[in-house]
Amino acid sequence: MPSKTVKTTTAAAVLALGLLASQPAIAANNTSDSQAFTFGVIGDIPYGDAEIAKFPSRIQDINADSALKFVTHVGDIKNGSSVCSDEYFANIRSQFDTFEHPLVFTPGDNEWVDCHRTSNGAYNPLERLDKLREVFFDEPGKTLGATMPVKTQEKLGLPENVRFTQNRVAFSVVNVQGSNNSLLPWSGLGETTPTPEQLAEVEHRTDAVLGQIRDTFTDAERRNDRAVVLMTQADMFDPSLLAAAAANPETVSGFREIVAAIIEETNRFDRPVYLINGDSHVFAENQPLAEGSPWLEVYGQPAADDLQRITVDGSANATNYVRFTVVGNSSDSDDVLSWEKVPFSQ
Repeated sequence: MPSKTVKTTTAAAVLALGLLASQPAIAANNTSDSQAFTFGVIGDIPYGDAEIAKFPSRIQDINADSALKFVTHVGDIKNGSSVCSDEYFANIRSQFDTFEHPLVFTPGDNEWVDCHRTSNGAYNPLERLDKLREVFFDEPGKTLGATMPVKTQEKLGLPENVRFTQNRVAFSVVNVQGSNNSLLPWSGLGETTPTPEQLAEVEHRTDAVLGQIRDTFTDAERRNDRAVVLMTQADMFDPSLLAAAAANPETVSGFREIVAAIIEETNRFDRPVYLINGDSHVFAENQPLAEGSPWLEVYGQPAADDLQRITVDGSANATNYVRFTVVGNSSDSDDVLSWEKVPFSQ
């Protein structure tokens, strides 16, 4: 799958013309297929007081792009050195409620996995995960912001794992975490190895994620969908971790089963598969599982050439959202998705 050239659109300039919402729709309506659509993705935002203050404006910029079918926040609603308080969660939930599009949110490690850190309040991470589910997933099966129905794993205790379909594209958003999928010891609580309750949570969540991934592809095959889009917080192919992972693959052991399932299902599906993640904070577009990739040796897996990965900007780089465009059914393009970064107005 060829690499894309990333375009940027200045949100302020387009807003001034009143066209930000209509550009993708105009492009779709000028073709024989008006079922093309767009969606937006952000992640690792807001980080720190200055960005928290700007977050309402960021949301309004996204709201102004009224053609978006939905928006996904791929996790990390705070930085890794601030307190994981109930008050902070409530504040972000109130901001999320101002989204005018359906908002899909998957938790990030900064708001639960890493909350054992002294600077984060020395919480038990599993207690924080329970709180996140209480605050952000109080109506399982419905998105935040505008309501859009989604299938959830609520019955397994994971209401944050959701999937849905738009115009023959299957979307699956799953709770996969940085910090080796939550296997790093809770050092802030004095632990030097993973606790039994920690390991039980990782096993249960990973099994649920594997089940949802497989169900997503099975249903996509049955419906003859054109593509599958997976979204996670964790960057399972973080370039900054490659050297350490190559030297010791156990540093990414928490991702091994998930990567294997993605490869198996991608190769069986034999149509475009897109993985969208946050976590590593630097925009990237690549094929981390293509033939010759060093990650194949790290994970001990065969290639999956049909997988395209997109990492959204985060932290200090979170000055834009990524607008994805899905081509209409009549398109003869091999690329079902294209994307561009849209800078925030301030």
